[in-house]
Amino acid sequence: MSKKIVTFGEIMLRLTTPDNLRIEQSRDFLVNYGGSEANVAISIANFGGEVEYITRLPDNALGDTCLAELRSHNIKTDHVLVGGHRLGTYYMEKAAAMRNSKVIYDREGSAFSELKPGMIDWKDAFKDAAIFHWSGIDAALTPGLADVCKEAISVAKEMGLKISYDINYRKNLWNYGKTAQEVLRPLMVDSDIMFGSEGEYALVTGIKAPGFKATRNGEKYDIAAYEKFCQEISKQVPNCKYIYIALRNVMSSEHHTFAGVLYSNGTMKHSRVFDIDNVIDCVGVGDAFCGAMLYAQGAFDDDQKRVDFSTAASVLKNTIAGDYNLVKVAEVEGLLAKQESGEVAR
Repeated sequence: MSKKIVTFGEIMLRLTTPDNLRIEQSRDFLVNYGGSEANVAISIANFGGEVEYITRLPDNALGDTCLAELRSHNIKTDHVLVGGHRLGTYYMEKAAAMRNSKVIYDREGSAFSELKPGMIDWKDAFKDAAIFHWSGIDAALTPGLADVCKEAISVAKEMGLKISYDINYRKNLWNYGKTAQEVLRPLMVDSDIMFGSEGEYALVTGIKAPGFKATRNGEKYDIAAYEKFCQEISKQVPNCKYIYIALRNVMSSEHHTFAGVLYSNGTMKHSRVFDIDNVIDCVGVGDAFCGAMLYAQGAFDDDQKRVDFSTAASVLKNTIAGDYNLVKVAEVEGLLAKQESGEVAR
């Protein structure tokens, strides 16, 4: 049985200010490539999973570089389209102490944003695949892309693939006259696997989130409240078999706590709380959870193992600069073993 995962989204140029400078101060930028769904694909491949990425890239040196970047991580690119003139870009000002991070998107008119239904041969792309993964960012950029997501989900469902959906709400991207709720709610009902922060679930469902307030390693949190939260979510997406939620409390830019929960088949599983007191780069932490989650769906049969592995992988991403989670299975297992033995403490 195939375990190939197909992911769909935009890979972009990331320009980050060095040395915690503000954008207004910086005359140089650090160059990376990334984007939510590409980060997920790279994470899966890094764990040894089979993954294919579908996007559209401009026919220029930047597009060629993105294609080479994906291939360098052992990601299949057989169905990447080439066309258009621009690579989507975003400018990143990292958080520092109590100052929040800042992102400026420059994605309008990108090669990916010009995709329309009928341009991608989904039936061919989904051959021998087990899971199709997409995110709310895909549908946020243009009405045409929202229609492409609908098209892909329909074909995936028809072909018997499991559908994985990351809510991935970005307020600054919803600019074409429809709300995220209007567009995403009809699309998410076909999900077999869902992921998001508690705030994102609250946004798309209208259900109040419990609120994660843990401040130290191993602290107890209100599992009963999250179980009730998931039960209410499940009523809106009754066909969804796995509801994953990432829980984060940000005390400063360098100090976060993190945990994860999984609601499946009427049963709640949850991780312990991790205390991360030296955050290097929190961009892509949710993507790291998604990538680990999708890898874990095929690698492990036990739901507790799945949520523990996904959470620990996401925790480790906080220690890595750039968009990608460049950790191996053994490193995730090592962190879990330390936590179990009590070595992870503060």
